[in-house]
Amino acid sequence: MMNVKSMLAKPFAAIIHKQIKKGMLNAVQDQQTIFKDLIKNAKQTKFGKDHFFSNINTYQDFANAVPVRDYEQIKNYIELIKEGKQNILWKGSPIYLAKTSGTTSGAKYIPITKDSISNHINTARNALLCYMSETGNTAFASGKMIFLSGSPVLERIGNIPTGRLSGIVNHHVPKYLRTNQLPTYETNCIEDWEEKLEKIVAETITKNMTLISGIPPWMQMYFDKLTEKSGKKIAELFPNFSVMVQGGVNFEPYKAKLFESIGKKIDSIELFPASEGFFAFQNSQQEEGLLLNTNSGIFYEFIPVNEIFNENPTRLVLQDVKVGENYALIINSNAGLWGYNIGDTVKFVSTNPYKIIVSGRIKHFISAFGEHVISEEVEYALLQAAQEENIKIVEFTVAPNVAQGKGKSYHEWFIEFENTPTNMNSFIEKVDANLRKKNVYYDDLIRGNILQQLHINCVRKNGFIDYMKSIGKLGGQNKVPRLSNDRKLADELMNFL
Repeated sequence: MMNVKSMLAKPFAAIIHKQIKKGMLNAVQDQQTIFKDLIKNAKQTKFGKDHFFSNINTYQDFANAVPVRDYEQIKNYIELIKEGKQNILWKGSPIYLAKTSGTTSGAKYIPITKDSISNHINTARNALLCYMSETGNTAFASGKMIFLSGSPVLERIGNIPTGRLSGIVNHHVPKYLRTNQLPTYETNCIEDWEEKLEKIVAETITKNMTLISGIPPWMQMYFDKLTEKSGKKIAELFPNFSVMVQGGVNFEPYKAKLFESIGKKIDSIELFPASEGFFAFQNSQQEEGLLLNTNSGIFYEFIPVNEIFNENPTRLVLQDVKVGENYALIINSNAGLWGYNIGDTVKFVSTNPYKIIVSGRIKHFISAFGEHVISEEVEYALLQAAQEENIKIVEFTVAPNVAQGKGKSYHEWFIEFENTPTNMNSFIEKVDANLRKKNVYYDDLIRGNILQQLHINCVRKNGFIDYMKSIGKLGGQNKVPRLSNDRKLADELMNFL
């Protein structure tokens, strides 16, 4: 039975989908317009004056005036905002500060302004509307939906409401969706993750759930809990569950296990949100990649990954990018972030339209021996082997094991298997061969007997969950890094084998 919401969704989806298709054709012009608007609007801010925005006429002028920075390097401006000062990075004051765990200095506070909030709110909506328009599936709009978020309770810093991005966005869920939204506000406010999960399961287990969204490791924990309580697969429990929305980490490593828990294949929509901006979303079930948000208050720059630590890296704009290259994503936005390195790497799978995949984190790599292995490569190496042998992976991470003496060091993998390979040696050989194929430096080190073949440690069931719990980072938006260039995480995980 199609209710009013599903019926009204159809024409609205068609209108938005049409606008987005038009935007795909104008991406480069839109970027140029946004660039000019950003500079014009920020001339009178402290940042604009410090960097002579009134003399900037071209992108080259801008690149000369504004260096690439990370959070640590704009922190002094953020401190002024927290003290209640106006017109610092953007005109006026931010309407929120999004608090994220992050850097060496603890929490990061990212401004969200009156001008930038729509980027966060409309992008997820647009992804759902594109999906409805393309597939004709609007029925899910009449069922219950989970938008898992951090606590919507906000504190105030310098009179600016402050909290997790997902908690902030929760205050902007449109009225027509409120009645469909689970868990309840009270449950979303629970800070303790396990208590919150129990409550979410209790509130949703008997409901007509049609859409579930969250980061993949969170969804897996939720599904496991539901199955443990009911003895049923998710598709049995929620027969009308038809759309899974996910983001925050690469979906591929979790996909097989998630679909197995559900018990059937359903549509999934991938998003690329961050506190700094909502950058891209999956606009089609038919094509690979996420559509870059080119007309949403953000002007993008791209730096070839191997240059990111250079004094003067090459900075490219949208029309300069090439398919298949890895770039560090740099943003300039109406939230007041300038030449800001968000720490993610992306790779274009298409430039007509501009579509990306998220290929990793800049600081997540292994180069203990000069191999510079990145997330995308280890994920590929493991998943190819797992697919061939029908092995399901729950979670994994990789670290270097540096030993004294030639040919003694290796990459050490920590993997929680859903079903362990029958022949571990042959599995290791496959993963190693895949990685050598992907990364020539790694291949050279193995050939030259500098490194020996990788080792795999089997992590016990729920070992990663227990590890995250032990460091107080279970649930929400917290993720296990795929790669570390040191042994900190690896040594801790030794207790969970």
